[in-house]
Amino acid sequence: MQRDLVLRARSGDHDAFTALAAEAFDRLHRTARLILRSDELAADAVQEALMAAWLHIRAVRDPDRFDAWLHRLLVHACYREARRAKHREIVEIHMTAPDARGDGDAQDQTARRDQLERGFRRLTPEQRAVLVVHHYLALPDAEAAIVLDIALGTFKSRLNRASAALRAALEADERTPILVKESIA
Repeated sequence: MQRDLVLRARSGDHDAFTALAAEAFDRLHRTARLILRSDELAADAVQEALMAAWLHIRAVRDPDRFDAWLHRLLVHACYREARRAKHREIVEIHMTAPDARGDGDAQDQTARRDQLERGFRRLTPEQRAVLVVHHYLALPDAEAAIVLDIALGTFKSRLNRASAALRAALEADERTPILVKESIA
């Protein structure tokens, strides 16, 4: 079914492309959100990727690889959005951690998720992209390298470095007070 839609979209069928975009939108937005850590930036990146996909749909050589091609466009759009967002001013507000009481299991799970979120925010968008493509999209290394438009060996080394950077960020987070960043744009 998707192959047929891709072939029709390549020949200029707007309705076929709309169906492809609607099918992929939520998945693309979740992926972009994981890379950019912002709903607004993720929405912009998805819009940019889908616009590029429509403009360059004829560049799809293999209709069966449409999803990989679309994810590659998305990752590059995320990189551009991250560079644009870098120019915004960031104000740090130092806060102490609230004294939490309640259900231990849920509290521990929430604390671990928050710690992972803080560690993930310390990574570059490129490092987050490698981790998201590998762990969240669960793509095999060869396909993940294609999505990121890099060589397989480069993907593996970047995955190793991103994992080490995340571990270091988590360890650093344990040693530093909690910082809340607020963007003023």
